[in-house]
Amino acid sequence: MIEKKHGAILILSGPSGCGKSTLLKEVYKNIDEYYFSISTTTRKPREGEKEGVDYFFTSKEDFQEDIKAGHFLEWAEVHGNYYGTSLKPIKKALEKGKLVIFDIDVQGHEIVRKKLGEKVTSVFITTPSLEELEERLTSRNTDSKEVIEKRLENAKYEIKYFQKYDYFLINDDLKEASKQLVSIANSTRIKSKLFEKELATIWMK
Repeated sequence: MIEKKHGAILILSGPSGCGKSTLLKEVYKNIDEYYFSISTTTRKPREGEKEGVDYFFTSKEDFQEDIKAGHFLEWAEVHGNYYGTSLKPIKKALEKGKLVIFDIDVQGHEIVRKKLGEKVTSVFITTPSLEELEERLTSRNTDSKEVIEKRLENAKYEIKYFQKYDYFLINDDLKEASKQLVSIANSTRIKSKLFEKELATIWMK
């Protein structure tokens, strides 16, 4: 008999430049049945953007209806357009036993943790030092000096919240860090399975 897989949530946070996207590419090679949480927006798609890949695109009317119905984990209005994380695809993925992965900031982590509780496992990822982070951001050659300085300031702010996470991962060696993240992802499923058994026991009393 094939055992049913249990849906779970894995949150990754960390400063821009710490290597979250690169680590995730390695993780995807080693785990199956995952869903990467994609934001919903009311803005028009830009050239090259795809529905369900870059964003879920919707109308302002539908977005507002979903806000009223409580279908968003979090949302905001930016420059006249709405952006948010819809609960609908997350619930579907969890029902199918998938590992739902979020790449969100420390505020987003707090919101998801409050709303989804025991299904959540979180990892704060960073570089060995602020100097290393600055070097990585500079070597990407994609941001201006002002943007890099802002990212470094944000990093100093975010690092203050690392103790609120289940795991703290220093991305010093990609191979080693990806191994650790895969292990965490697998343990997240186990944690979710144990919680569901505990919940079932409580309800049977």
